[in-house]
Amino acid sequence: MRCLGCLYKETKVVDSRLSSDGNSIRRRRECLKCKKRFTTYEYVEQVPLMVVKRDGRRQPFDRKKIISGLLKACEKRPVSIDKIEEITVEIERMVQKRYEREVDSKNLGEMIMEKLVMLDEVAYVRFASVYRQFKDVNQFMSELKVILDKDKNKDKKKGKKK
Repeated sequence: MRCLGCLYKETKVVDSRLSSDGNSIRRRRECLKCKKRFTTYEYVEQVPLMVVKRDGRRQPFDRKKIISGLLKACEKRPVSIDKIEEITVEIERMVQKRYEREVDSKNLGEMIMEKLVMLDEVAYVRFASVYRQFKDVNQFMSELKVILDKDKNKDKKKGKKK
C-alpha cells in the first residue's frame, strides 16, 4: 500500500477493526518513511455468479427465482415455506461451492429436482414438467415411471429388512 503523502511503497498496519456495517475491515496505516497515518478499507470482492440459460443468455443468479419455482411446484402441497427456504439455501451453497463464475441453468434445475424428488413427488413432477419442457404425455409418463420404480425399490428394501 503506497503512502498517500509521499507515495512510499511500504506502510504498516497500526490498527484493524471490523466496520460498523460488518462488510469491510477498517485499517489504520502508517508510512514507514514520513510517518503519515491514513485509513484504508478492505472489502471482499464479490464477482456475481451468472446463470447460463439454454439459449446462451447470461443472467445474475437470483435466489428469488428458485423460491418462486419451488413455490409454484409445491402449491397446494404439504410443504412449508421453511422447507422451501431451507432447500433454496442448500442449493445456493452447492452452487457457490461447485461453480466459481457461471452455472448452466440445466445443472441448477437438476439440483432443484434432486431436492424436490426427496421432498414431494408431486412437486417434483410439476417442476420437471416445466423444466424439462415435456412435449407429450409419453415424456411425462416416462418421468413418472422413474419415480414409481424408485418407490418399488424402496418398498422391496424395507420388506427385506423386516
